[in-house]
Amino acid sequence: MLRISALGLDLGHRRIGVAGCDGTGLIATGLTTILRTSFARDIEMLRQIVTERQVQTLVVGLPYTMNGELGTQAQRTQKLAQRIAKALDLPLDYIDERLTSHEAESMMRAQRINPAAQRDLIDRKAAALILQRWLDQKPWQSSP
Repeated sequence: MLRISALGLDLGHRRIGVAGCDGTGLIATGLTTILRTSFARDIEMLRQIVTERQVQTLVVGLPYTMNGELGTQAQRTQKLAQRIAKALDLPLDYIDERLTSHEAESMMRAQRINPAAQRDLIDRKAAALILQRWLDQKPWQSSP
């Protein structure tokens, strides 16, 4: 049986939301939120997760504009994602992340959690949504 180990990242200026998946590639789960301080520290924290989970690929949410174009923020995200992938020596894949943070906030409100008080949880949930979208699009998910 094929084992899937991907790490989903929601890259922000202040935080990195991190999500992982089960070995079957069916379910993405938020793991942690890294408070960014320096690139070297961020990489060290990510490297620990990559090693523990035997990660095979990185999946990064790309913030396309609402009309589907790569704006300035998406270009910045790509640059950072490429630096991270290179530092971790992992392949990189992108997924459209439009509205994932909004969706994460809505999910939290439905669970009666105040999103304003839990920014790190929003980032983690957004990373899980990003990774889940990627998992749902992969060929191993197709029925025979």
